[in-house]
Amino acid sequence: MNPLVKYFCPIVFFLLCSCGPEPKKEPEKNTEENTEEVAGSQVTDDRNIILIFGNSLTAGLGVAQEDAYPALLQKMLDSAGYQYTVVNAGLSGDTTASGRSRLDWILKQDIEIFILELGANDGLRGIPLSESRKNLINMIRTVREQNQETAILLAGMQLPPNLGPEYTGSFKNMYPEIAEQENVILIPFLLQGVAGDSRLNQEDGIHPTEEGHKVMAKTVWPFLLKAITESQMDPVPDAALP
Repeated sequence: MNPLVKYFCPIVFFLLCSCGPEPKKEPEKNTEENTEEVAGSQVTDDRNIILIFGNSLTAGLGVAQEDAYPALLQKMLDSAGYQYTVVNAGLSGDTTASGRSRLDWILKQDIEIFILELGANDGLRGIPLSESRKNLINMIRTVREQNQETAILLAGMQLPPNLGPEYTGSFKNMYPEIAEQENVILIPFLLQGVAGDSRLNQEDGIHPTEEGHKVMAKTVWPFLLKAITESQMDPVPDAALP
């Protein structure tokens, strides 16, 4: 491998997980304001709701709303014949603490499936893992208190190795440990195949491109299908199978 590639990969990975300044490319397409508007709006049709709760990775900062992975999952569900509405509740800069503080407002709707994607900003800011763990567990239990039948998915994240092996290892292990303890479906690593790949990240080196979001949607898809089948015991339509 080219030495420069070895040097820059962990740096790109570090930046990718962060929520830095909004990129110059299409900054007006996906702001925090319009993200909260989407998340707080009431769905008017009678389809079940899949709510994705996260930071700028979910909000799709720097790409059009229809190109972010939640919207791509909506298209995949529609093509497969599932009657679900995906609500993007991503907010740039969110930590587990800020996510916890806004969760009650988000849970105004009857949610069939809840995807929790938070924690990367905690790690990059050096927040004690005990706090992150407590907040993630609290959010999972809050969703369950709202509706015990809601299927919950937890999106795992990882940190760059230059933050130290002990901290990064504990951070990585935190997600499967919580998933097992709280009996939720684990997406092992949301950025699998995207982190560190300059071809799948915007010019700022922070946020995934449209192609990067396509990879993220494909990563989430099999775990979302599992949640659907477990929550409703519905057979998987032929169109949804690989």
